[in-house]
Amino acid sequence: MSLRRLTLVILVVFITTEAASGEEIKKAVGDAVCFRPNRIDPPASSIMWKHRNSSGVLLKVIEWDCNGFSIPNQRFKDITTLDKETGEITIRDLNVKHSGLYTININSKEQEQRFHLEVLERVPKPVIKTQKSINPDAVYLICEYSETIIWKNSAGKTLKGLKLHLKGEFIMVEKQGNPENFYTCTLENAVSEATSDPVYERDLFNDLNTRLVVAIAVSLITVVIIILFLIKIHFRDYCAACCRRFKIDKKITDM
Repeated sequence: MSLRRLTLVILVVFITTEAASGEEIKKAVGDAVCFRPNRIDPPASSIMWKHRNSSGVLLKVIEWDCNGFSIPNQRFKDITTLDKETGEITIRDLNVKHSGLYTININSKEQEQRFHLEVLERVPKPVIKTQKSINPDAVYLICEYSETIIWKNSAGKTLKGLKLHLKGEFIMVEKQGNPENFYTCTLENAVSEATSDPVYERDLFNDLNTRLVVAIAVSLITVVIIILFLIKIHFRDYCAACCRRFKIDKKITDM
């Protein structure tokens, strides 16, 4: 390939890449987004915003000309506004179907600006699951999610989680002897985060504490029973001795 042709190919690739590039915006479901062209010069007599989804389907979002405003697609009705002076478009109450590429035509000419929108679901509030281990002083904590998971303890230290064979992570925590210690799991994506309720050590090892209390109670009851039994035997022997002494005294008196 000649140097001239190679330069031409590189130039075409550069121009194509530059034209396809643009602003990358990520929003959560329910949020609003604004797209604004760099400038409108000369003053616009018509403005049209278009949306192309990941399947390549192209839709008109909103249009303005001498006849006024028009929103032809139901997906954007009642949630889309356009400033005809600046060309800025605002879309409220976003959902996942609003993701895609947005472009603008001014005076029937498509502008170079590109806006890539990705609408993501907000992460759910996680719930930590527990699973016993063969070690009675250790337990597994499990948090299920397909994206970023952050484990922390009550000291604010970030703990390293291990991947599950399915989605999610787990950590193994050991009994520290402080019932107020706790652990949390936080889920994150590009637009939101949510943290679980804390899981306390006193609840994680509650069964072990219960068994300990029961064992102590049984021991105390056993000791009490033994003491009562000894008292009973002593009292019986005492009564028997008293009876024998009484009989002896009676015989002496009768003589």
